[in-house]
Amino acid sequence: MQQFFNFLVKYKYFLLFVLLEFFALLFTIQSHSFHQSVFVNSSNQFTGAILSKIDAFDSYLDLTSENKSLLEENTLLKNKLAHFNSLDSLQSPEFIELNDLNFKYISAKVIRNEFTKPNNYLTINKGEIDSVFNDIGAINEKGVIGIVNHSSKNYATLISILNQNLKINVKIKHSDFFGSLAWNGINYNVLQVIDIPRQANFKVGDTIVTGGQSTIFPEGIPVGSVLDIKTENDRYSKIDIKLFNDMSAIGHVYLIINPHKSEIKNLEDSNNE
Repeated sequence: MQQFFNFLVKYKYFLLFVLLEFFALLFTIQSHSFHQSVFVNSSNQFTGAILSKIDAFDSYLDLTSENKSLLEENTLLKNKLAHFNSLDSLQSPEFIELNDLNFKYISAKVIRNEFTKPNNYLTINKGEIDSVFNDIGAINEKGVIGIVNHSSKNYATLISILNQNLKINVKIKHSDFFGSLAWNGINYNVLQVIDIPRQANFKVGDTIVTGGQSTIFPEGIPVGSVLDIKTENDRYSKIDIKLFNDMSAIGHVYLIINPHKSEIKNLEDSNNE
């Protein structure tokens, strides 16, 4: 307290000057409408700026919940799209059950993403309790991400497309020429298409999509575009694909569940007996 009084005594003339200036400004504003309007407008601008900053901060805090809500909404829309794609021309949508869908989508968050190794994996926050098991495909809004290879109760790991042991059936969009998507382990944004027949017509810029010749990915999921083509002895020796995804920045994925996979696999296995 003594220090406070010492401060008042030491700066009494300065504090008196500030006080008088305040009252002079106050009287000026009250007695002149122009000055009053300027003061009100200035204070409103200041208050508005502060409130805008507060609102922006609140919006930032809400991003997590908003992103989760958007992800759930996207998942619902994907399921509805698959729902309508499965309709026969004579069927009415209201009579189609979820089990009649060709594919069903589940959203998940990536909690670990490898992309610098020869054989990379991702970890997601969905597992067996969410009906996530082996051999389920994972995509996002830009294209293919990988395939589930192990699952526990609450988590699962994916073999990334950046894994030299993984091959995925692909094709040129709007054609019937199929091949396999593979990775040579060099550039995490560039993959290769192999096993392409010599009569296939490739050109730089062509879009590569999933071929649909498996029970894991439906046909037409984007992969990337043709970046470079090399031929040798009238055969394709190298076809580089620039991915639509940046595999170093994967946040969320959609898991594609095919409810008919077991039936199809059992039928195909019976041919090998």
